[in-house]
Amino acid sequence: MYLKKVEYMNIYNVAIIAHVDHGKTTLVDAMLKQTHTFRDNQKEMQETLIMDSNDLEREKGITILAKNTAVFYESNKINIIDTPGHADFGSEVERVLNMASGALLLVDAVEGPLPQTRFVLKKALEAKLKIILVINKIDKKDARAEEVLREVENLFLELSSDEASLDFTVLYGVGRDGKVFLKNPDNYSAETQGDLHPLFETILKEIPNSAVNEDKPFQMMISTLDYDNFVGRLCIGKIHQGIMKKGMKVAVVNKNGNLGNFYITKVYTSNGLVRQEVEEAKSGDIIALAGINVLEIGQTVTDAEHPDPLPAIEVTEPTIKVTIGPNTSPFAGREGQFTTSRQIRERLLHEKQINVGLKIEEEEHGNGFIVSGRGELHLAILIETMRREGYELEVSRPQVVFKKIEGEICEPYEEVTVLIDKEYVGAVTEEFGKRKGSLLSMKPDRNEMFNLVYKISSQNMIGLQNILMTATKGTITLNSYLIGYEKRGETLPQLRSGALVSYESGETIIYGLVNAQDRGTLFVGAGEQVYSGMVVGINPRPDDIEINVCKEKKLTNNRSKGEGVKRILSPATSLSLEQALDFIVDDELLEVTPKNVRIRKRILDHVMRKRSHYNS
Repeated sequence: MYLKKVEYMNIYNVAIIAHVDHGKTTLVDAMLKQTHTFRDNQKEMQETLIMDSNDLEREKGITILAKNTAVFYESNKINIIDTPGHADFGSEVERVLNMASGALLLVDAVEGPLPQTRFVLKKALEAKLKIILVINKIDKKDARAEEVLREVENLFLELSSDEASLDFTVLYGVGRDGKVFLKNPDNYSAETQGDLHPLFETILKEIPNSAVNEDKPFQMMISTLDYDNFVGRLCIGKIHQGIMKKGMKVAVVNKNGNLGNFYITKVYTSNGLVRQEVEEAKSGDIIALAGINVLEIGQTVTDAEHPDPLPAIEVTEPTIKVTIGPNTSPFAGREGQFTTSRQIRERLLHEKQINVGLKIEEEEHGNGFIVSGRGELHLAILIETMRREGYELEVSRPQVVFKKIEGEICEPYEEVTVLIDKEYVGAVTEEFGKRKGSLLSMKPDRNEMFNLVYKISSQNMIGLQNILMTATKGTITLNSYLIGYEKRGETLPQLRSGALVSYESGETIIYGLVNAQDRGTLFVGAGEQVYSGMVVGINPRPDDIEINVCKEKKLTNNRSKGEGVKRILSPATSLSLEQALDFIVDDELLEVTPKNVRIRKRILDHVMRKRSHYNS
């Protein structure tokens, strides 16, 4: 769709921030639908989580990539920036908040403010955004809106350094029903009359108009990069000042100087989920530009006659790292399309351009790359994305990124909030005790649940969530938040028990598996291909055990290899990519392909492996 010029009175740029699953994306769905962004017969009117277009986002039910859309309300344009709620994707939050003038802070009316609420609110206050609080999901049976409001007020008092930010408007809503209220309604039900007009009116009243400084030279910070099959690379950002016109000559600059002059070939603005090509866009709008070859997040696009850069985006440093390299297992090249170190390098460098929270370094000795990110989930999403694109990878165990502060080696520490049924409190406290976690608070919550808050080093957090999931039968809710760096503590011994390692290569046989399951829990079933040195299960004892899962029953008068096996083979335990990353130890690697995730020993030959253990 092409428009010569889009006319609207004012522009309001609003970020939606919240803890995971507090209703951000659902509320954006309602805002898009109630402003008639779609026709009544369009498929989007029947969809939910419209903004979560990424397959992984839909599968996991979380927002991973920050996105922007736009709606029109009474001749005013409201640009909406949907941000991730998980701290691992905090770089997404940090890079897009500079496009906003205000923020809608959503808090669940039952759960109240949680660790990521603290994180996103802190970033919004640092960016000096005007906050509108929306206490969401007031329709829940255990909703406690007034109590949650007091908890949020306390959080503001703790985080704010400016008294003006303590004066915020409070709204009450049910995002799923598309209703927001100025006052908390008594006995809310689906029949309660309401819509989103109070929310839109509050945005126009409280959020500053971004359409200012039109008469100044053009400046725009690049906050996001994208690609269009027809026009190539696009840079996206908010016009800080001035007017952008198609064909305009611009300079791309950073703190080191001018990187080159270019002519803008296309200018786009948002209307709902659609990019509209326009001839001109004014100050305050969020636009996409084509025609620039040198692009990187954090650069400034300016009027060619006034190449003055805007302050660079400050992004929190990575805390966790892994080594990613080409697959070297005996099955290398069988299941993937991209298998070489060069192909992996190109893909990682492309990711670095759009994922500002990542740090990529080449190994000094070897073909691998050290990839550092904001957490295990941040790295797991990258690895999962690459495997779905056809890459074969070899991944090391996650390790913490240490930092030197005033001559001392320091490590990151996290505040971890655990919500758990009282029957599992003992198992949780025992596991945190093993990992040198300090209990900060412990108090009863609703419905015989307990809320525990710990301080623990990121190093000792690795692998914790999956262990607690198992210990609590999947009932635990665990959230963490980076609180800073402290002097490096003691390194814990290996907490995981030993592995069951395949002694032979070949196809797994029921007879061999039945014998092997007496030694522990198996990760493979019958008829699967394995190789020597591949981890096929976990041993309850500390030591690794080599087993032959390809062993056949000696044939006598039985007509088949499996016949005569009377014991039952238990189903294999399947590990997800995230679980496998948590599971592996220093002498193991994760083989990741489009079809499989396998765990293997670094040294596959059992004789050399034993010799290595003996020498160490």
